[in-house]
Amino acid sequence: MSALLSGEPNLRPLNVDDLPELMEIEHRAYPYPWTIGIFRDCLRVGYCCWCLEAAGHIDGYGVMSVAVGEAHILNLTVRPEMQRQGIGARLMEHFIHVARRHGARVVMLEVRPSNTAAVNLYYKLGFNEMGVRPNYYPADKGREDALLLALELT
Repeated sequence: MSALLSGEPNLRPLNVDDLPELMEIEHRAYPYPWTIGIFRDCLRVGYCCWCLEAAGHIDGYGVMSVAVGEAHILNLTVRPEMQRQGIGARLMEHFIHVARRHGARVVMLEVRPSNTAAVNLYYKLGFNEMGVRPNYYPADKGREDALLLALELT
């Protein structure tokens, strides 16, 4: 039986038809969500855009750029009611594999220090803190710094 028919999670590339569902998830997951235009641009320029879906619904997705030996995770989002079920880890492991296939030597990302679940996941996967980007994210009271994390691929 296929994964789609059985309801088992399936990794697949994102496409333009997924944008309405992505926007619904973005608006529920973040106070400052990406716009539909950002997603369209990422698809248009050929970034690595993948989702994990089950039972006909997207449970999580991500966007990664790869250039000059560096991969950069630009977005990694899990449907709020599906968080802490291993979806983010499965997506990250997939992106690490894709980065290796594209010849990247390092995977980098920014994360809010206040997003402790994500920070802990990235450390568990072997990422290390490379620095801090001051005032990187919009926040309720001004701006929030970002931790810059990197994973060396060998």
